[in-house]
Amino acid sequence: MSRKLRPNEVCADCSASDPGWASINRGVLVCDECCSVHRSLGRHISMVKHLRHSSWSPTLLHMVQTLASNGANSIWEHSLLDPAQVQSGRRKPNPQDKVHPTKAEFIRAKYQMLAFVHKLPCRDDDGVTTKDLSKQLHSSVRTGNLETCIRLLSLGAQANFFHPEKGTTPLHVAAKAGQIHQAELLVVYGADPGAPDVNGRTPIDYARQANHHELADRLVECQYELTDRLAFYLCGRRPDHKNGHYVIPQMADSSLDLSELAKAAKKKLQALNNRLFEELAMDVYDEVDRRENDAVWLTTQNHSTLVTERSAVPFLPVNPEYSATRNQGRQKLARFNAREFATLIIDILSDAKRRQHGKTLGSPTETVDYLLRNQNDRPDSDFGDDQHDYDSVASDEDTDAELHRNASSSRNNRAKSMDSSDLSDGPITLQEYLEVKKALAASEAKVQQLMKVNNNLSEELRRLQLQRLTILIKLPLRETVPIFP
Repeated sequence: MSRKLRPNEVCADCSASDPGWASINRGVLVCDECCSVHRSLGRHISMVKHLRHSSWSPTLLHMVQTLASNGANSIWEHSLLDPAQVQSGRRKPNPQDKVHPTKAEFIRAKYQMLAFVHKLPCRDDDGVTTKDLSKQLHSSVRTGNLETCIRLLSLGAQANFFHPEKGTTPLHVAAKAGQIHQAELLVVYGADPGAPDVNGRTPIDYARQANHHELADRLVECQYELTDRLAFYLCGRRPDHKNGHYVIPQMADSSLDLSELAKAAKKKLQALNNRLFEELAMDVYDEVDRRENDAVWLTTQNHSTLVTERSAVPFLPVNPEYSATRNQGRQKLARFNAREFATLIIDILSDAKRRQHGKTLGSPTETVDYLLRNQNDRPDSDFGDDQHDYDSVASDEDTDAELHRNASSSRNNRAKSMDSSDLSDGPITLQEYLEVKKALAASEAKVQQLMKVNNNLSEELRRLQLQRLTILIKLPLRETVPIFP
């Protein structure tokens, strides 16, 4: 569900008025230009969502707005508040500053390098510092002071810390105290709603036993956030979690499931162990987030001007915590067209349900490579008439032009996906959305026409070059004295 922006809010990074996006894990609101930089950093740095046109849990949105209203930004800009920094010429950007390099360099320093965050005094044992911070977090979450907790998290406190004396995690404490916004913050930072305490009870159990039923239901939703998000992306529905935890969308023609390629792809997926399957599912989740945000981006920009590639995120940014192989596999997900990606999601949802019922059977990147290599090329189309398998895509030696075309095609497919998801919750009418789609289709047709003209020119250039080369070769031959009479 979307919510209206509070008045008098400004972008946390450049102070532009009326920011339309939020960074969930940073607790700040940002404008379109700054958001384009946030997205390029990756979700491991900043998890962004549009305030009006994205789907929100009410408590999650309220948590972010509470942090933004109560000075969470001062955590990330702590040292900039020092007057000495202003005197030295160090400042944050203005709305009029260019995105690149001015705003981009500042945002990277602020959130990726944490250059302005207050640093703790050095200690001989960093592990003790982290443990102390985590214990403070464990105590703090019983209160409603979100700013204290996000400050501790920014300094290195662990959201999933298991207190050795208490036998619980911070999420157990927040659940027992009924602190739903603290629970939201902890989950954003990686707390597990299903983690057991020393007696095997989960935070969900704690919330129910304390009669915090709304919190308990929300924690169940958080526990199944990954599969819920994947299902909602395809069909605009989520399970109610009272009658089941999975919604498995179906392709229009189920007889196509008998494809040998589909069987081989599904078998490869099922062969992954649980850890690798979870990694692949998380990567697909990140790709869904990227595609949804791209679709929102297209619907919220001024289409009378060109939306440049600099504002787009054509594939998942590199996460340095992952291996190079996994990062390559994550980026290859962007090359799946709408049909291929939908089929992969359906297989992941089906296998997640199978694994939860205890029927478990390489690496996620090998699976993605397999799915990409072993299929036949077919044109993009919508889900309904598509075959249930994964088509091949371009090789690793794609040129910049090919990546540009793939990114444009991917954005069009992502815009289509909003028919069944964000439009049902956002204020955009169907007529408005169809007009945007029509404008995008016209733009794409114009791009294709220009590309065709460019190809014709390239062919003519190659012909002239070949003709010139032939002339250059023939000229010396006329002047050469034959060896034999």
